[in-house]
Amino acid sequence: MKTDRSQNRKMFAALFCVFTFSFLLLLASCRQSAITPQGEVVKVVRVVSGQTLEAIDTEKQPPLIEQVRLIGIEAPDLRQRPWGTAAKERLEEMIGEKPVLLELDREPKDQSDRQLAYVWQDGVLLNEKLVAEGYALFYSRSLNNKYDERLEQAQEFARIMGLGIWNPEKPMRLTPRDFREQYR
Repeated sequence: MKTDRSQNRKMFAALFCVFTFSFLLLLASCRQSAITPQGEVVKVVRVVSGQTLEAIDTEKQPPLIEQVRLIGIEAPDLRQRPWGTAAKERLEEMIGEKPVLLELDREPKDQSDRQLAYVWQDGVLLNEKLVAEGYALFYSRSLNNKYDERLEQAQEFARIMGLGIWNPEKPMRLTPRDFREQYR
């Protein structure tokens, strides 16, 4: 009798995950088709980490390389192995050789003088994709909050599905901020 209940619970949990995943995919596809972001198209010359890249706008004269920090996410520190390296490699893989569009929000720079941007490629918000796949955490910034709801939902999806840093077999134990505090 108990095994029947246990099996029913497992089946219910699996069905719930499948329906949740399907619903979130439907929501994401609806949102992506409704948004046409405005910004500048740049070429990424280097991915520094899972949350920072270096880009060049060849339209500007002289073209300068500028550091860009993805808004709304916090990727694991590169020393947080294997998650930091995995986040960086995933961002590199997503960008490839294609240009990206940088969409700014209210606050254009951070304390390190990096440009703050939502990064889009082929209609996909890469900030959100990194969070949804479990490579980064949602991190709200007070003024730059245009896509906070999307990023928060992406994090909830990754957490429920046990993806990346949320994998129950090998979870990330410290947030990137806590890790940096502990290992200065």
